[in-house]
Amino acid sequence: MISAPTNLLSALPAEGRERLLELAHEVAFPAGARIFEEGGRADRFWVIRTGTVTLDLHVPGRRAAAVETLHPGDLLGWSWLFPPRIWHLGAETLSPVRAVEFDAARVRELCEADPVLGRAVFLRVAEIVGHRLQSARTRLLDLYGPYGSGPRP
Repeated sequence: MISAPTNLLSALPAEGRERLLELAHEVAFPAGARIFEEGGRADRFWVIRTGTVTLDLHVPGRRAAAVETLHPGDLLGWSWLFPPRIWHLGAETLSPVRAVEFDAARVRELCEADPVLGRAVFLRVAEIVGHRLQSARTRLLDLYGPYGSGPRP
C-alpha cells in the first residue's frame, strides 16, 4: 500500500510506530478552532484521526491564503523538528477534529535514542515538508501569479 504524501505513521516500521504512539494522547478541536498560528512556538504535532484542517499562510494586506487541506491520517505540523521550531504556517479546523497529539521534545529524544526510528521520522517529515512547500507554491501562484504561471505539464 502506498501511503499518502502527508502521512507519517504508516511510513514508520511497526515497532517504531508503537514506541512513538506510547508518547501520544488523544485531543479534540471544535470546527473553526485555530490550532496554531504562523510564527508561534512549535512544541507539538498531531496526526489527524477524524475531520479536516486547513493550513494557511499570512499574506500582507490580504486575508490568509489557504495552501492545503489535511485529512485523516495526515501529519499536522512539521516545524517542531527543525530549529528555530516556530510554525511556518497557521492551522484551523474546518470541521470537528479528533487527533493524536505528540510532545515534540519527547519525540525528538526518542529519535535521538533510536537512530533507526529517528532516520525514518526525519526522512518522512522531510518528504512531507517538500510536499507542503510544493502545494503552497502552486496555490500561491494560482491565487496571485500572472495567468499561466501555475505548474507546467
